[in-house]
Amino acid sequence: MRKVLQRTVAAMALGSIASIAMAQDDGADLVINGEIEITVRAPAPAHMSDTGIDTILSGWVFRSDETRQLEMDDFDNPAFLAVDRGIEAWNTVEGTEGKSCATCHGDVEESMAGVRAVYPRWNEEAGEVRTLAGQINDCRTNQMGADAYAYDKSDMTAMEALISVQSRGMPVNVAIEGPVAETWAQGQELYYTRFGQLELSCANCHEQNYGNYIRADHLSQGQINGFPTYRLKNAGLVQTHNRFRGCIRDTRAETFAVGSPEFVALELYVASRGNGLSVEGPSVRP
Repeated sequence: MRKVLQRTVAAMALGSIASIAMAQDDGADLVINGEIEITVRAPAPAHMSDTGIDTILSGWVFRSDETRQLEMDDFDNPAFLAVDRGIEAWNTVEGTEGKSCATCHGDVEESMAGVRAVYPRWNEEAGEVRTLAGQINDCRTNQMGADAYAYDKSDMTAMEALISVQSRGMPVNVAIEGPVAETWAQGQELYYTRFGQLELSCANCHEQNYGNYIRADHLSQGQINGFPTYRLKNAGLVQTHNRFRGCIRDTRAETFAVGSPEFVALELYVASRGNGLSVEGPSVRP
């Protein structure tokens, strides 16, 4: 009886999505500060050939004009308060080794250009897939002798935002073959796994129903090229794993921890679905 009820609730949830017509892409282009051209539409990567999606779309496409405009000028983008904090942290000496980020990496604009575009990526020395957050904490603990940042809190999101800014406009190019292949496959499996009492997967919303509404939310393709993102709903910067956690909780399921192997795998897979879009973060979303 309980299983039947759960399936009924899930069917009602999907029905509430499908009952409203899909909103059409209006073809608007994103140019930041009048000079940084952001690719918000691109041919779908080859590994998505069986998904029915021919064109991948940034979440910016699905937003209102007012929200879009906040991202089009760094002076209006509230996420840049965090970027400023990231700059301060970049140059601050911490830990037992008497180092700052700048000690090893120098100028952030030069040394971090292109970095965000290829993460998550394989770390040969550690023998694992590293997210950008994971790499930041490795640098802090092993190079600086400093405490690790909390994975999805303000210090980490500020540093991620600062590093992401240096790659804006560059195409996402996350590897899916070679040593990352096993982790990528795990992430793909998670993406299509139904969770919770509502028995919903990532694909149910972001592949099968993007462009539709669920309650007041306009469903996007779930691309993460704009993360970390300033969510107006939260009045703060949100990291990728924080958003994953929120989505799974919305299915009424127990969620994985931020930084967990499951979310690292899911981030790798979801990032690869955005290969060809521009790095956009820190973006602005509702």
